[in-house]
Amino acid sequence: MAHTIAGVVYKNLIKPVLFRCDPETVHDKTTKIGERLENQEWLLNRLFAYQNTILRKTVLGLEFENPVGLAAGFDYNGHLAKVMKHVGFGFNTIGTVTAQKYEGNKPPRLARLPKSKSLLVNKGFKSDGAEIIARRLDGKKLSRHMIGISVGGSNVPEVNTTSKAIDDYLKTFNLFKDRQYVKYFELNISCPNIAMTESFSTLKNFQELVRAIGSLGITQPIFVKMPSEIALEESDALVRVALGHGIRGFIFSNLIKNRNNSALEKEEVAELRDIPGNFSGAPTAENSKRMVKHTRDTFGADVAIISCGGIFSATDAMERFSLGADLIQFITGMIYEGPQLAGEINRGIARFLATRSHRSPG
Repeated sequence: MAHTIAGVVYKNLIKPVLFRCDPETVHDKTTKIGERLENQEWLLNRLFAYQNTILRKTVLGLEFENPVGLAAGFDYNGHLAKVMKHVGFGFNTIGTVTAQKYEGNKPPRLARLPKSKSLLVNKGFKSDGAEIIARRLDGKKLSRHMIGISVGGSNVPEVNTTSKAIDDYLKTFNLFKDRQYVKYFELNISCPNIAMTESFSTLKNFQELVRAIGSLGITQPIFVKMPSEIALEESDALVRVALGHGIRGFIFSNLIKNRNNSALEKEEVAELRDIPGNFSGAPTAENSKRMVKHTRDTFGADVAIISCGGIFSATDAMERFSLGADLIQFITGMIYEGPQLAGEINRGIARFLATRSHRSPG
């Protein structure tokens, strides 16, 4: 009942006001409010979360309370690390975190496309930097939380060669790998709005990067954040390289660049023609589904898969699981549907599982 009320209030009262304001300003203010509420566990659980043991799932040796995660890109500086569990998420990825501080690409860095159920994103790894974020997280009590760190290369002029970029990645991994609250890592090789000299989604560079990461003795599972607009055979080649270096987790997938994507409303895109950036939400869904199914069919149980992109409901989530995903992630769905979405999806998953096993969903 609380989820339903929260959703109605958000969609009919709060969202219309927020959507009249600059989206990055809304994000920043929401982050501040969320962090102030991080110790109000009972209230947040009551309003937003849904808990049921039927939702527990073990992936790569980690036991998730539920399979619904917050994707990297929302809590990029770790302010909400403690609160997202109580909003209903089974796991929360911080970042993308970079070794060096970066103020972000030139504004505007966010824009809404309501008809397309999408966001234009052009943050470019905006980050407080790994050391500041680590100190912030060290000050929070996170032992009961499923926290991951998304690691990317610093989007700064001096990181201008492949070897420098690899060293930059390694600094962040080294900083976090021995912190007990970090349960998993994401390796972001696919952000489409940064200005790095060479891409790590190319096979040669990716091989060098994962070989270097393999030398660090990281014990946490690593999930590779894969490009969205990539040929299946190229994706398969990256997966094989990762598997050869002991990395079994993959996230399908990142933002899309193609402004002719059929899920984008042409009028909305035309209004943003002078603003650089790439698109989240509904336009990413088909690529994510295609790559999840193909990768599961190709590699079977050798891989663990997170489906990310275009998830707005429990029905969307169940479709991703049916295609082969172990876990799901979203951001845009929460912005359009409301902060109760994780709880709603978990309730829907629990009902499905209970029907299948003849158990009560609670």
